[in-house]
Amino acid sequence: MSFSNARSALDQYSQNAVQAGIESASPHRLIQMLMAGMLDKVAAARGHMQRNEIRQKGMQVACAISILEGLKSSLDKEKGGDIAQNLEDLYIYMERRLVEGNRDNDTAALDEVSDLMKQIKEAWDTIGEQIRAASPAA
Repeated sequence: MSFSNARSALDQYSQNAVQAGIESASPHRLIQMLMAGMLDKVAAARGHMQRNEIRQKGMQVACAISILEGLKSSLDKEKGGDIAQNLEDLYIYMERRLVEGNRDNDTAALDEVSDLMKQIKEAWDTIGEQIRAASPAA
């Protein structure tokens, strides 16, 4: 099996595994997956930026922004109140920083976005742990 065939098979396996994970995931887990995916895209964009791979960098930044858009659309401002509004504002800020970082080849902007998302994800992960601890099935 050639490297390209092996890579293609691995990519297909990964896509199937992600699809299976999405289909069986709770809404809470789906948000975790989006946050993790966003962090992966920003890290990839940073690597492309350092290697001066402009097209690939832009594609990864665009994917990260798309994920942020998905996170924004999942917010329930009626139930979430100020927290949901603050998250939306933060996601908008992160999108702006990604655009600026992409435009200016500024790794510090990407790092800032990554750090912000890590903090949000840590809080979200803690909520999941509390939900599991309170669940009768746990």
